[in-house]
Amino acid sequence: MPSGDPKVVLVTGASSGFGALTVRALAGAGHTVYAGMRQTATRNAAAAAEALRHAEDNGLALHPVELDVTSQESADAAVARVLGAHGRLDVIVHNAGHMVLGPSEAFAPEELAQQYDVNVLGTQRVNRAALPHLRRQGSGLLVWIGSTSTRGGAPPFVGPYFAAKAAMDALAVSYAGELVRFGIDTAIVVPGAFTSGTNHFTNSGAPSDAARAAAYEERYGALLDGLGDRLAELVPPEADAADVAAAVARLVDMPPGARPLRTHVDPSRDGSEVVSVVADRIRADFFRRIGLDDLLSAGSSL
Repeated sequence: MPSGDPKVVLVTGASSGFGALTVRALAGAGHTVYAGMRQTATRNAAAAAEALRHAEDNGLALHPVELDVTSQESADAAVARVLGAHGRLDVIVHNAGHMVLGPSEAFAPEELAQQYDVNVLGTQRVNRAALPHLRRQGSGLLVWIGSTSTRGGAPPFVGPYFAAKAAMDALAVSYAGELVRFGIDTAIVVPGAFTSGTNHFTNSGAPSDAARAAAYEERYGALLDGLGDRLAELVPPEADAADVAAAVARLVDMPPGARPLRTHVDPSRDGSEVVSVVADRIRADFFRRIGLDDLLSAGSSL
């Protein structure tokens, strides 16, 4: 059971990968969890059914809910369903995301926009649906599932995805200062390159401009084809994607105001944590210099 009161939690992108693991970890810890996923009656019908089976088999409060983060109407409806059932919503886990692989030049601008639509604008739609209720409550927690690529040793040919993740990270940091006076915490979980246990690489998209992509083949083809293997070589065999879900569960159970701004889960140790410690400390020092100390939670500079 959770160390504090059980929470009502909404997780986006919960059909597979980190999202599916996270909803099970949180429900197993005694929280009421809504597993947000799109197309629950068609594309993700099997994932929704599996979540229900897991809940029934284990006596958990785990509920699939239709949620397409690219639609404000869908985000509003998902939040309304949770509030209608429980009268409150305590935690949002921003997990929904999509990866693409290929030469950055070969992606049309509209394809980059699609990356931002899911990975960045999707969080904004859910926030706009949920935050009025959290602000009225005077409490809550936003957990953002980031990426070590934002500040670590990011390899090439994942540029549009990495750019979107960096934008999401910047948005999360800004929200941290803007919400703290409402009693709402911000926590960024920063996974490294897990090459198993998720569908990031398996379901990754490719650029539409095949001719431009082909222009890179002669010089970079072997590198791109072997990128997953190169990353896998850095990941120790005991690395488990469920560790990301466990990190989220620990943050949810921590006392308000004491949660760290960032929690790294990076078995490949690509250097992101080292850079983030310095960057977040500089941010905290700057806030203190301009008299905004109260916008820093106890763990915000750690």
